[in-house]
Amino acid sequence: MSNFELDILFEDDDIVVVNKPAGLLTHPSWLTPKGTQNLASMLKIHLKGGTVYTVHRLDRATSGVLMVAKNKPAAQQLTQDFTEHNIEKTYLCVVRGFAPIEGVIDYPLKYKHDKKAEPFANPDKPAQDAITHFKRLACVELPISVGKWPCARYSLVQAKPQTGRKHQLRRHFKHILCPIVGDTNYGEGRHNKLFREHLAINRLLLMAASLTFFHPNNKQKMTINAPFSPELIILFNRFSWDEHIILS
Repeated sequence: MSNFELDILFEDDDIVVVNKPAGLLTHPSWLTPKGTQNLASMLKIHLKGGTVYTVHRLDRATSGVLMVAKNKPAAQQLTQDFTEHNIEKTYLCVVRGFAPIEGVIDYPLKYKHDKKAEPFANPDKPAQDAITHFKRLACVELPISVGKWPCARYSLVQAKPQTGRKHQLRRHFKHILCPIVGDTNYGEGRHNKLFREHLAINRLLLMAASLTFFHPNNKQKMTINAPFSPELIILFNRFSWDEHIILS
């Protein structure tokens, strides 16, 4: 079982912002073995039993900036800001192929019903609006054969979701035929295998790189960046993507 440590990027009387590692649950889940680490429980210990108010979440496989509130007024304000799209979430991801230079993916997504996690939810909800803005930052071509192709191409993409649907970025990039590397649900196994066997990367290459928001109490505009893990620094150096590495 993994032993994750709490990486706090910012903390005051109202909020805590952390750098969530890939593989760590945001909340406890009855679908995982008892005792599985989760961020909410770790923060509760850090706050010496204080209440943790979750105002947004990241998939277990996604790493990066995640913010929680420490009191109800802060939670209410931040929840409102997320609902009204006053908070900007910026992601970085590595996708298959040479992605378009920039664009907007406007593709409604039908609710993904998990029968185990949500046995009483309505599985027939209509598709919801889903919009993602993206920009290609860099490309790389590897001299490794994949399928019928003599080489493998990948892109580093910056993505800013305008909406917050379940697995939105992962499903949107699959829709434009540029699935995120390491995605076991929406990606391509042969490319995931290439990264495992040739680059020692065995994770979803999707990172919540930064969060820009107004502090719920003093209204100061803040941007918090998530430093890269050592494995990502090594990968980006290998691909000559050094200028896009976030260190602090």
